[in-house]
Amino acid sequence: MWRAVASNALTFFIVILIVLAGVLAWGRQAYTGPGPLTQAVCFRVERGASLAQVSRALEAQGAVSDARIFRIGAEYSDKASLLKFGSYLIQPGSSMAQVIDQLTVGGQSTCGREVNFRISVTATDVVLRELDAATNRYVEVVKFDPAAEAAPAEYLEAANADDIRWRITVAEGVTSWQVVEGLKRADFLEGKIDQVPPEGSLAPDSYEVDRGADRASLLTEMADRQARIMAELWATRAADLPYDTPEEAMVMASIVEKETGIAEERALVASVFVNRLNQGIRLQTDPTVIYGITKGEGVLGRGLRQSELRRETPYNTYVIDGLPPGPIANPGREAIAAALNPAQTDYLFFVAKTLNPADGHVFAATLDEHNRNVEALRALEKAAAGGGD
Repeated sequence: MWRAVASNALTFFIVILIVLAGVLAWGRQAYTGPGPLTQAVCFRVERGASLAQVSRALEAQGAVSDARIFRIGAEYSDKASLLKFGSYLIQPGSSMAQVIDQLTVGGQSTCGREVNFRISVTATDVVLRELDAATNRYVEVVKFDPAAEAAPAEYLEAANADDIRWRITVAEGVTSWQVVEGLKRADFLEGKIDQVPPEGSLAPDSYEVDRGADRASLLTEMADRQARIMAELWATRAADLPYDTPEEAMVMASIVEKETGIAEERALVASVFVNRLNQGIRLQTDPTVIYGITKGEGVLGRGLRQSELRRETPYNTYVIDGLPPGPIANPGREAIAAALNPAQTDYLFFVAKTLNPADGHVFAATLDEHNRNVEALRALEKAAAGGGD
């Protein structure tokens, strides 16, 4: 009898072990296997939130199938106490193991809200935007000009949130003075700027910053980035360029940047100016004349006068030979690349193709061809003014 009882107990114990093994295997599969999300979600971990709170929120948002299994897996992997505050973009099909890694190891994603302080040639604006997790695209919430408008309520509310991200975006072709003036208006930055950096020394780019970041340190980062770009591209420059130093190349890059905003034209524009330098022809480019008038402090806001085109200044390339004494703006990487590796052409002239700047320019190798292109543009201008047939 006792032998039968022992045999039945052993059988029952074996069944229990098998069931437990099955439960563990199911739990492991649930923890490491694909998750239930069919589209991305933006998930926020509140400051000081517990693992239990996070797991329940994940289950409610459909990011995990079982909050208990998520907690057990996090405890087993020693990550339960490593949750980081912030907003995270959880991709479709993410496993529980991947989710806990993201919330503890991977750091904050680009999910949530962001303030983008944009410094362009003609204006400075502030854009509050939010990532649409479904499309992985930012959606603009509000935009305003800090120089002319009071900050709207949506911005003020977002600016006080702990997890808001801050970004400074500097457009190609802005002057150093414009960058400095823009940074002074960025109310989330701190520190004084003692002097305007040399023209051309700042890299137009997007810079992620922290609230309270030092303005002068940010300018140093911009200058370091521009120096690295020039050093990298200078090493692969074309042979027989009509300038011998990176400083002269930066002058040319700034002129190219101001003459065209169309990417595919930069190397062509550079070729025109390189050909002119090689043949001893004056550059005759309006942006340098404008810089001689404004000193880079804002935009001219009107056309050039004939007297200004005739006036001899260091930047009037209708009067001086060769390059002006310094850059006229901060060129981007592509303009620097064009100045160092211009297209191989025989072009010496270019003029706007239409009245729409986005249509670009038409190029010519001879003066006669260029004059015909100019006449075609003048005809378009006349027609637009109502003077056509």
